[in-house]
Amino acid sequence: MADSHKKTPAKKEWYQTCWGIVIVILFLLPFIVWWIWAKSNWTPKAKWIVTVIIAIFLLIGVVMNGSSTPSATKTTSSPTPTKSLSLEEQAKKAEEEAAAKKKADEEKAKAEADAKAQKEAEDKAKNVPAEYKSALSQATSYAKIMHMSKQGVYDQLVSEYGGQFSADAAQYAIDNVKADWNANALSQAKTYQDTMHLSPAAIHDQLTSQYGAKFTQAEADYAIAHLND
Repeated sequence: MADSHKKTPAKKEWYQTCWGIVIVILFLLPFIVWWIWAKSNWTPKAKWIVTVIIAIFLLIGVVMNGSSTPSATKTTSSPTPTKSLSLEEQAKKAEEEAAAKKKADEEKAKAEADAKAQKEAEDKAKNVPAEYKSALSQATSYAKIMHMSKQGVYDQLVSEYGGQFSADAAQYAIDNVKADWNANALSQAKTYQDTMHLSPAAIHDQLTSQYGAKFTQAEADYAIAHLND
């Protein structure tokens, strides 16, 4: 409510403003100078004195006019300062970039090596004789289905009552078959225990016997250690 009673400042007349006075000076004084020189009977000395005085007033008016004109302020946006990294940050950044590059190089080298190895394996597989491939197929069956030992698989492959493969074909099969011989020994050990009810010592002997499963000592030890797992 108090704001509604405030008095609105009275508007000034044009001749009360600085601009009005300046305009009067700029237009009136030149007319006076013209009248002095064209119409008056003054002496030249008096004319010059009055003219100089008028010129001074004109100059003051021009200066007042220039100073009262609002100058356009040019706002120049200062560039955003670029944050400079400290030496420690630069070193850390360089270390991270080097580590990332090293990792990328290692991954690229591994991918190239894997691709090369795969191609070599494919090329090698193309040149494998049919007998070797058949021996490998039988070796896989003996190892995965019958859970035989490495030596047992080899003997079965070359046996005249078995695969009757050549020694080279059988060796190729043994070298390339994918099998977990420890797991095979454990599987046979549990069979001996469940069906023949043998003791752990007897099972161990049966696993390593040249007339039995023909597993290695280490494979038989693993089977006995995990027999009751």
